[in-house]
Amino acid sequence: MKANDLKKTLFVRVLFLFGLLFLFSAQLLAGWEQVPEILSRIKAPEFPDRDFNIADYNAVGDGRTDCTEAFEKAISAANQSRGGKVIVPKGEFLTGAIHLKSNVNLYVSKDAVIKFYTDPNKYLPAVFTRWEGVECYNYSPLIYAYEQENIAITGEGTLDGQASDENWWEWKTTQRNDRDMLFMQGEKGVPVEQRLFGGKLLRPSMIQPYKCKNILIKGVTIKNSPFWHIHPVLSENISVKNVTVIGDGPNNDGCNPESCRDVLIKGCFFDTGDDCIAIKSGRNNDGRRLSVPTENVIIQYCRMKDGHGGVVIGSEMSGGVRNVFAENCTMDSPNLDRAIRIKTNAVRGGFVENVYVRNIAVGQVKEAVLRINFFYEEGDSGDFTPAVRNINLENITSQKSMYGLYLKGYERSPITDVTLKNCVFNNVEKNNIISNVKNLMLENVKINNKLMDNLSEIDKPQDLN
Repeated sequence: MKANDLKKTLFVRVLFLFGLLFLFSAQLLAGWEQVPEILSRIKAPEFPDRDFNIADYNAVGDGRTDCTEAFEKAISAANQSRGGKVIVPKGEFLTGAIHLKSNVNLYVSKDAVIKFYTDPNKYLPAVFTRWEGVECYNYSPLIYAYEQENIAITGEGTLDGQASDENWWEWKTTQRNDRDMLFMQGEKGVPVEQRLFGGKLLRPSMIQPYKCKNILIKGVTIKNSPFWHIHPVLSENISVKNVTVIGDGPNNDGCNPESCRDVLIKGCFFDTGDDCIAIKSGRNNDGRRLSVPTENVIIQYCRMKDGHGGVVIGSEMSGGVRNVFAENCTMDSPNLDRAIRIKTNAVRGGFVENVYVRNIAVGQVKEAVLRINFFYEEGDSGDFTPAVRNINLENITSQKSMYGLYLKGYERSPITDVTLKNCVFNNVEKNNIISNVKNLMLENVKINNKLMDNLSEIDKPQDLN
């Protein structure tokens, strides 16, 4: 090749690379430009200035008296008066299931503790719910609302599910038959009204608004749920702000919006036995039956300590997930497995698209900073090929991890359009795992002080032993 031709070829390649960098930078900006519009739609509900103190309905804060009826009466009175604040004063109030109604703010005062019974019979009769992404009738969540509007749980007090290895959490070891039965019914399309699991061994979530609008959870401490802590389903306009979630039991996820729209999770602290935040949209055939994605989720200024993942999507994502924005968070614990995680397989199917993450400080995680895995649980053993595309990370720092990147797609469905910009991963123990990824773009990315700007610098595909 002549010298002039070589120069022309190099010039064209340089222009092409600069064009790609410009394209991906514009794509990042265009994604984040959606956030103000989404936030403008997420508005906390407002309530009339009327108070309904549960003590006026014979609640006794001695930690022994059953206050279930007092909660029910106070909530009904507030609802029938066209709204107001149900006040939980200082003390320890023992109760069974609490069912919120429209225009009611359950206000848990400072030094107030709502303690929930660990007797499963206190959460019967069964209610319409979703359990691990499949609809059924099961024990009532500890705080539940169905088709309500303008509801809130606020204050500086504590909600204590009192779950432990001596009660609810023990069911993790005995639930298999009931879990398998529910999943089988979901796959066969058994009518939901025939999926009856009250009295069996599927643990209820702590807080579940189901088909609700205009939801606020703010300021409270939530701990020791039987199962997932905060689990809104098929709901919209949701704000979870300045909440502390603590629970190291099995499946003790922190906040799991499922098939929801317009969600803000801001200023929260998570120390959990499973995923800190897990975004979901239904499991397998049942998720496809409803086909309602979770979309427009904004996560800001949160702290993640222990857990299986900081910000997670899946694995129950058969209805799809799109438009997720996470920024200005910190994640740090030797017991936090991953920072950003997407988990799926060919049984779940579904899609994940338009994920934007920036300004995340990771102290240490046990495994990977970014993990996208198409081989979760059942792996490539189904007929519903998942799609993951347009994943963007910017200004992510990590001080210790086993992997920087763990990305495993399918040859027939590669993970597509993954962009990392201005990221620094230090003290990374092992080479990246990158398999079946299309359009992986790195700009100013360092791993163990090695600049990884060129795709040729990425480690070759390999398998995890």
